[in-house]
Order: sequence, then structure tokens, then C-alpha cells
Amino acid sequence: MKLTYLVLSVFLLGLSGCASQGSKSASQPIQTSGTGTLIIKPIAFKDESYIRGAVKEECNLDGKLSQFIKENAARNYATILTDTEAGPADAKVLTVTIDEVQGAAGGAWSGPKIVTITGTLTENGKELGDFKARRYSGGGMFGAYKGTCAILGRCVKTLGRDVAEWMMHPTAKAVLGDL
Repeated sequence: MKLTYLVLSVFLLGLSGCASQGSKSASQPIQTSGTGTLIIKPIAFKDESYIRGAVKEECNLDGKLSQFIKENAARNYATILTDTEAGPADAKVLTVTIDEVQGAAGGAWSGPKIVTITGTLTENGKELGDFKARRYSGGGMFGAYKGTCAILGRCVKTLGRDVAEWMMHPTAKAVLGDL
């Protein structure tokens, strides 16, 4: 009887944890509190690398990464513009490229998923710093029940936090994440 209650309790806790892990919707405004303007240029996939078409089309990694960087950097800027090339002349400009995505179909059953990015931060045309970052994930808790896009989404969420932290004190040739 005690074992039944224990199993039921663990199951219910797991469900409640999964239900509360949603991210902010792209349509919800993000409250900013810092100063200055940040422009996050449209994030692109590196031309020379092979990234599965299904990953590019279905996972929206570029859009998610941009959103996660914006969410994590919001406390440092008064205004953050995404998916644009234009803005105030004195704005800081972040350029990010998704260099590599290793994410075989089959979710956690097909192995860990990896996302590698590179980027630069400039101001008034002068480079403030550049970075290379990588994150990998096997899916975390209940990973066996997550699909490839969900696991890759975990990677870009953490990369968004890594990049936002680096932007506070940018350096040349920085190595972030799991590199």
C-alpha cells in the first residue's frame, strides 16, 4: 500500500513539474530595466555545415535562441530589438550563427543533442568581443519522453543564458557552455 502511494506521489510530482516548465510566449512583452539598446540580428544557420532539414524547419532553433537571449539580457538594456538590421547608431549589435546541430531523430533514444554557436558583439562598428559556445543535453528528467526539438530547445535555452551573461563583460575569443 505504501509503495502504491509512493509511486502515485512521484508520478503526480513529475506531472506538476512538467506542466510548469513553459517559456514566455514570443508575443508577451519582456520587461527591460537597463540602459541603452541591443540589436539582436536575425540568427542564421552556418552555410557550410550540414544541419538536418527537419531540424531547421520544425525546431525553430534560431527564433528560440533569439528569444532566450532577449529574455536573459532584458535586465541590462532599456530596449532590445530582434530580427532587424537597423536601430540607433549607438546600439550594441549581437550577431550569432548556429554552426552545428547534432540531433538525430528519435528524441532521447537516439542519443544526446548538441548545438554549437558563434557570435560577436559590436558597438559603433568596434568589436567588443566574440565567442564560441556549445551545449548538449540528453533530455533531463523524463528525457525518454521528449522529442528531438524539445531536447535541442533545452540546449538553446541554456545558450541564451550563456550569451546574455557573456554580454555583461564581453571578451575576445571567449569559450562558453560545454566547450
